[in-house]
Amino acid sequence: DTFYITKDILMRTQTSPMQARTLEKHDFSKGPLKMISPGVVYRRDTDDPTHSHQFHQVEGIVIDKHITMADLKGTLELIARELFGNRFDIRLRPSYFPFTEPSVEADITCFNCGGKGCAVCKYTGWIEVLGAGMVHPNVLEMAGVDSEVYG
Repeated sequence: DTFYITKDILMRTQTSPMQARTLEKHDFSKGPLKMISPGVVYRRDTDDPTHSHQFHQVEGIVIDKHITMADLKGTLELIARELFGNRFDIRLRPSYFPFTEPSVEADITCFNCGGKGCAVCKYTGWIEVLGAGMVHPNVLEMAGVDSEVYG
């Protein structure tokens, strides 16, 4: 399902492993974990106006006491406004990712048609720009982090 250089060497498909390693090593007595992990990733994907086999991925994570979905929503809206400006509407819709719960997809108004519907946005008026979610409690526990205290 992806690109191999040799039978033993795989081209990076995501930047998530950096987050997992950092989460395992972080000393929460020194404060919250806040990080981003940017990088080029490669996936076997058919190129179209909204997909590419190679792209830059930026993953972010914040782990602290009392973090909520409202914090995530505010962060995603701020990032979308900074990246795309105020001319686009933003929406979050429920989704599924195995390592987050709850999970969402963030969409912006289609840049091509302004939300009216066209071939680029598959006549929906929206372009998916990112997936997100609250780190799943099992992920926290596997990293030795108390999911009853941190999120």
